[in-house]
Amino acid sequence: MKAPPTVKEGPRVNAEIESARVQLIDQDGQNHGIIDTETAIAMAEENGLDLVEIAPNSSPPVAKILDYGKYKYQAQKKAAEARKKQKTIEVKEIKMRPNIDTHDYDVKLRSMRRFFEEGDKVKVTLRFRGRELAHQDLGMQLLHRVREEVDEVAKVEAEPRLEGRQMVMVLAPR
Repeated sequence: MKAPPTVKEGPRVNAEIESARVQLIDQDGQNHGIIDTETAIAMAEENGLDLVEIAPNSSPPVAKILDYGKYKYQAQKKAAEARKKQKTIEVKEIKMRPNIDTHDYDVKLRSMRRFFEEGDKVKVTLRFRGRELAHQDLGMQLLHRVREEVDEVAKVEAEPRLEGRQMVMVLAPR
């Protein structure tokens, strides 16, 4: 049984180029027009370089004479740099109770502001226990107070809603 053909990552190089003619750009960036692929490969080998297909979907394909190893290395570095600059947004959770004390509330608010500065979303969870569930209006007032106090740095992404014994609201940085 034969193994399936391997799928090559990246552009085609030298003999892998299937087109009979290519638009050739040399190592100095000069456009040589449309040339036979064999002639272009010979020109590349004369200079000790490779013929690399840059734009395979154009007609005819665009090929450039360059050092393929160096080209691959630079593409890899560019991809790594893009990954490094990428910021993943996390959802941080702040848990409260409806009868939270003022100092505890202020500490949690400071944490929320710090999360927003770091670019993270905040999920405010208000947990009801026992008879507190009968006073959902107090919980709603607390969440509205949180919303108003962080209004200049955050916007409401999910309005407060009751999920079982807890009320949840999601805030995102502006």
